[in-house]
Amino acid sequence: MGRAKRVGIPGIGRKLGQVLAMVVLGGALLAPSAYAAKTKTAASAAVAAKKASAKKASGKKVATQRATAKKAAAKTPARRKAAVAKAAKRPTGRRAAVAKAAAAGVAVAAVARPSFAQLAGLDKVSDPLALESSVALVMDQDTKEVLLSKNEQAVLPIASISKLMTGLVVANAQLPLDEVITITQADVDTVKGSRSRLAVGTQLTRGELLHLALMSSENRMASALARHYPGGRSAFIRAMNNKARQLGMRNSRFYDSTGLSTRNVSTARDLAKLITAAYRQPLIRQFTQDTNKEMRFSTPAYSLMFNNTNPLVKNPDWDVRLSKTGYTDEAGRCLLMRAKPDRQELAIVLLNSVGKRTPIGDANRIRKWLKS
Repeated sequence: MGRAKRVGIPGIGRKLGQVLAMVVLGGALLAPSAYAAKTKTAASAAVAAKKASAKKASGKKVATQRATAKKAAAKTPARRKAAVAKAAKRPTGRRAAVAKAAAAGVAVAAVARPSFAQLAGLDKVSDPLALESSVALVMDQDTKEVLLSKNEQAVLPIASISKLMTGLVVANAQLPLDEVITITQADVDTVKGSRSRLAVGTQLTRGELLHLALMSSENRMASALARHYPGGRSAFIRAMNNKARQLGMRNSRFYDSTGLSTRNVSTARDLAKLITAAYRQPLIRQFTQDTNKEMRFSTPAYSLMFNNTNPLVKNPDWDVRLSKTGYTDEAGRCLLMRAKPDRQELAIVLLNSVGKRTPIGDANRIRKWLKS
């Protein structure tokens, strides 16, 4: 017998093999997905179980904490109240930011610049009265005897003390005091950026401008007075310097009518001469002695109360007869006055005091010293 022959349909075996291969391959490809799905389901179940367990544990923990807190609060109510009060005082928002910056050593507020006198070291000069003012001059107006002097020849900015010269120029010019003048944008301070309660557009008489410039040291008033001088502001400044030369104020210079310019300088000796000249003008004496004045404006319609910048004018024991104050960072606190405390007529000049009330304190120390 011969060897049996394999019989097959041509191509069928090959195709069957391909189909079987695809089935096996497909199973292999589908298996990971199925496995992943199964794994994912199992993982989800595990996570859910874990969350449930954590929630349960968290609930127990919260319950325990609440019970502990309640128990502690019941035992120490005073401590709890103190904690609440402390939390209420804790700074928030901008206060918190400022406190944090301050704790970190960061500057959170502008620091006052040293004055010219401080830069020159004049504040280090001592005197018998331990005055806080770097410059001082006290003179007997009847005998012209100098009773006290300290750095009296130092040339320094004088701030609004300048307005006393402004008043003297206006008074000497004999311009009509009832002339109506309007405050304009040209009178707004662009040097120091100082504010004023007087609105642009307000109308006042020249006499009212002079009154408030001397009594309340209003910068816009002093500016308007210079603008409405014959020849304008430049002519007014020339008149101020001419008057200074006439009075023998050799170390004094003026560049504006308000005193905002640091180039307005003088010495205590020169200012004593200005006191004598200004005192001869009844209007200046009156305006600088007034304690306050209520102003009612019609254009625009509003009213304001203005006060004297020197509180000593309210003290009858001082008998202040002429007064002017001044302040800028460069000049410090300044006080100039003629007064008759204890029946002695005095001219007092105090320049470059640091604190707001320091010139007043120095003046009282001088008076006490003279009485002793």
